Amino acid sequence: MTEPALEVVDLVKHYQAGSWLARNRGTVHAVDGVSFSLAPGEMLGLVGESGSGKTTVAQCVLRLTEPTSGTIRLGGVDITHLGRRELRPLRRDLHIVFQDPYSSLNPRMPVGDIVGEPLRLHGIARGRVLDQRVAAMFDSVGLRTELRHRFPHELSGGQRQRVGLARALILRPKVLVADEPVSALDVSVQASILNLLRDLQRELEFSCLFITHDLGTVEFLCDRVAVMYLGQIVELATREALFAQPQHPYTQALLSAAVVPDPAVQRTRRQIVLEGDVPSPLEPPSGCRFHTRCPLHEQSAPASDEETPELREFAPGHVVACHLVRPGTPAPRLVETVADIVRQA
Repeated sequence: MTEPALEVVDLVKHYQAGSWLARNRGTVHAVDGVSFSLAPGEMLGLVGESGSGKTTVAQCVLRLTEPTSGTIRLGGVDITHLGRRELRPLRRDLHIVFQDPYSSLNPRMPVGDIVGEPLRLHGIARGRVLDQRVAAMFDSVGLRTELRHRFPHELSGGQRQRVGLARALILRPKVLVADEPVSALDVSVQASILNLLRDLQRELEFSCLFITHDLGTVEFLCDRVAVMYLGQIVELATREALFAQPQHPYTQALLSAAVVPDPAVQRTRRQIVLEGDVPSPLEPPSGCRFHTRCPLHEQSAPASDEETPELREFAPGHVVACHLVRPGTPAPRLVETVADIVRQA
C-alpha cells in the first residue's frame, strides 16, 4: 500500500465563543471528528454549504490554526504538535492557494518577488538561478515574463490568482490546499484557472485538497468527494459513485440544487427544499446533526435523535454516516440524479 500524502484522523476544532470582555458563551463546534486521507497525485473535493467547517479543516491541516485534538500526518510524519522551527522544513511540501488573490498578495512587492520569495526563505535559490526558476514558473501558469515587475494592483483577478498558484507551486509541494480558488473570480475566468490547475496537477503530480461549494467544479476536477455538514463528513466516495448514487439525504439535496447546463434535463429535475435553517454550531443537535432538517427523519427516529451515526461502508470506497444506510442497502432516493434522467431519455 502506498503511504498517503496527507492523512487526517479524528480532527476536532472547537472555539470558545465570546471575548475577554465577556463571559464564555459556549463552545463553537467548528469541526468534530473529521477523518480522510489523500493519496499521492489524488485530488479530493471537500464540499458543503457555508459554515460546514471546510475552511477550518484546511487551516488545521496547514497548521494555521491549532487543532483541539486529532492527528495530521504529512507523508507519514505527524505534524499535529510540531513547533514552528520543526515545522518549517516540512512546509516546502504543503502549500495553499487562497480564495481572494488580492488580499493574499503583498501589495508592496512586485509579483516576481512574491513568486520567488519561497525559494529565498528556504535557501533554495538566489540570483540568476532564482530568476530563471521564477520565469519558468510564470510560463507554466500562463503569465508573460515581463509581468514579473508589476505590482498586484496592476494585474487582473485571473492574473493575480495565477500568481498565487505560481507561488504555491514554485517549491514543487507534495500537497496543495486550494480553498475556493475561483469563487472570487469572474465566471469567464474561472474555467481557465480550473483547466490550468488540472493540467498542473497532472504534470507535477501533487495531491490536492480542493475546497468548494460548487458541485460542477468538483465533478470536473476531483477523483473523490467528501461532503461536510455542520463540522462532520457525512459521505465520502469516488466522484462517479457520489454523483450517480448519492446515499446521504443531505448529499441528495445538494445534488438536486445544482444547476444542469442542459435546459431539457434541468426542466425534468425536482429540487429538494430542506426545511428550517442550519443549526448553530454553538448548540449542534444531538445524534445525527442533520436530523432536524432531514426529509427521512421519521424513518430513522428515534435513533437519529439520540445516536450519532458513524461512517459505514455502503460499497467499496463509499462511506456514509446515516442510520438508514447499510452495506448493500441504499437509502431511499429522494430525487433522481442526472445520470438517472439521462438513462431514461
